[in-house]
Amino acid sequence: MRADLNRIREWIKPNSRVLDLGCGDGTLLNNLQKTRFVQGYGLEIDHAKITQCIQKKVAVIQADLNKGLQQYFADDSFDYVVMSQTLQATQRPDLLINEMLRVGKEAIVTFPNHAHWKNRFSLGVRGKMPITRTLPYQWYDTPNTHLCTLKDFEVLCKNQDIQLVKREVVDYSHKQSLLMQYMPNLFGEIAIYHLTKK
Repeated sequence: MRADLNRIREWIKPNSRVLDLGCGDGTLLNNLQKTRFVQGYGLEIDHAKITQCIQKKVAVIQADLNKGLQQYFADDSFDYVVMSQTLQATQRPDLLINEMLRVGKEAIVTFPNHAHWKNRFSLGVRGKMPITRTLPYQWYDTPNTHLCTLKDFEVLCKNQDIQLVKREVVDYSHKQSLLMQYMPNLFGEIAIYHLTKK
């Protein structure tokens, strides 16, 4: 299991209800069902990944996250709604985060930090859009439509009265350093946020 998914798993209480948006092949939910005894669903758009979810006995719904969650779930249907490495690929991240906190009591979101020093260096010195381990695409073929920084995301949460329960900033290997603690927006490659309603 990916290191970021291990971190997410640590934040989820046993016997809870979990919705995983952009669940991929169902790895996180499968693990949570076995180790945390959760009940949950995944939402995924890719046919091949849906097949993998079914093989892992993960309940999955084929859905486009850009169309929202209203047609599928009522308010407070879940304890946690998770979206890992998908936020930047959605059309309206602000609306989707509100939907996450409508259907779930808490939300966990991870995304690549576009203000990482390597990205700044690439733009500042080379004058070109960065290609990194967390964002390995050319500017013209990337699925990422809304890149943001830690500061951008925290301003969005403040403007929408979303409470930040916890934030971790890690590198590509999901390790932390002293520099990341003191200057997270400059040295953190990936942000992991735990959110709830105010």
